[in-house]
Amino acid sequence: MEEKEMSTYFEDRVTKAKVQFERTVDCKHTEFDDLYPYMTEQPQFFWYKRYVAWQELLTVVKIADDMQVEWKKLFLDKQASFIESRVLDAKVLDDWYEEQGKLETESSSKQE
Repeated sequence: MEEKEMSTYFEDRVTKAKVQFERTVDCKHTEFDDLYPYMTEQPQFFWYKRYVAWQELLTVVKIADDMQVEWKKLFLDKQASFIESRVLDAKVLDDWYEEQGKLETESSSKQE
C-alpha cells in the first residue's frame, strides 16, 4: 500500500473510531450492541461499551502515530488533549463536545 493510501486508510479508521466513541457518549446504538444484545438492559453496559469504544479509539490513534499519520486535525484541540492523556473519566464525557457547543451557540447568535 502506498504511503498516501496508508495515510488515508488510517485517517478513515480514526474517524470511524471517533464516531463509534461519540455514539457511546450520546448513548446511541453501536456495533457493540449487536454483539451483546442481552446486555443492553444492564445499566453498567453503557459504561462498558464506552470503555471499549475509548480503547478502540486509543488503539487506532496509537497505530496512526506509529505510522506518522496526522490524526489530531480530525479532533478539536480539547478532544486531542483527552486522547493524549489516555484516561477516560467523567470530564472527558462531560466536556467532549464543549468547544463545539460553544462554537455552534456563537454562530447561531451571530445569525440572529
